[in-house]
Amino acid sequence: MTVFFALVMSIGWIFSQAYGNLGILLFAVILSTTMSVASYWWSDKLVIATTGAKELKDAEAPDLHNIIENLAITAGLPKPRIYLVQTAQPNAFATGRNPQHAMIAVTTGLLERMNRTELEGVLAHEMSHIGNRDMLVSTVAVVLVGVIQLMADMFIRRMWWSGSDRERGGQAQIVFIIIGIALSLLAPLLATLMQLAVSRRREYLADASGALLTRYPEGLASALEKLAQDHTPMAQANHATAHLWLDDPYQGKEKKVSWLTKMFMTHPPIEDRVRILRGMKVD
Repeated sequence: MTVFFALVMSIGWIFSQAYGNLGILLFAVILSTTMSVASYWWSDKLVIATTGAKELKDAEAPDLHNIIENLAITAGLPKPRIYLVQTAQPNAFATGRNPQHAMIAVTTGLLERMNRTELEGVLAHEMSHIGNRDMLVSTVAVVLVGVIQLMADMFIRRMWWSGSDRERGGQAQIVFIIIGIALSLLAPLLATLMQLAVSRRREYLADASGALLTRYPEGLASALEKLAQDHTPMAQANHATAHLWLDDPYQGKEKKVSWLTKMFMTHPPIEDRVRILRGMKVD
């Protein structure tokens, strides 16, 4: 995340030098900070709205509430609210700005396909996302990618419409403009790759944390294998929230095999996750 912020500041500084206006750097700082805070504060409501999830009360799913309550006590966290997404694809996600305002959503397909130990493994994974503050990390990463893309677009548009300003610029400013053009083309791709790498690492961490929480890695490993065998599409899938789910909600539409494709995945390959889980030694 430090590298991410440094990238935003560096791009803003180079763009400001290209146009001889430090206000661009100040704008980058204010915009990235404001958007990060705003998205962090309201991200849970936006995610719930886009997935169409409905809150599940205790009386509607007592076993599910019991599992989550036990995991919350073990993890030393407040019990999150529980939501249900009506889709046949087995999946789940956690969101919320902090443990006190967290929520876990499961799909109808997950409840139908998983036995109790597998469901417990999945929910422990999601509970670990809450305990590890992954909602904050992923929200900031997504926003910073958007800020970098916005700055790159603004740079190109201003360069297109300010030819006379460039003609009056000195040699140093022309050099910065050339660097700025290169950055405006490469920075959005680099930022996206960084955001996806962050997302994959947090999934590995949540797998390990969840396995330590249940003391039974095989539960989550078995659940992940069932997810790998399922190719049911999800109508609620969208690229803005794909990184939040236990498994890529587009897995029913895409087959990822090449190393280049893996660089653009929001989640690590399931076979790697299962191998690591089954290699864990939990005392």
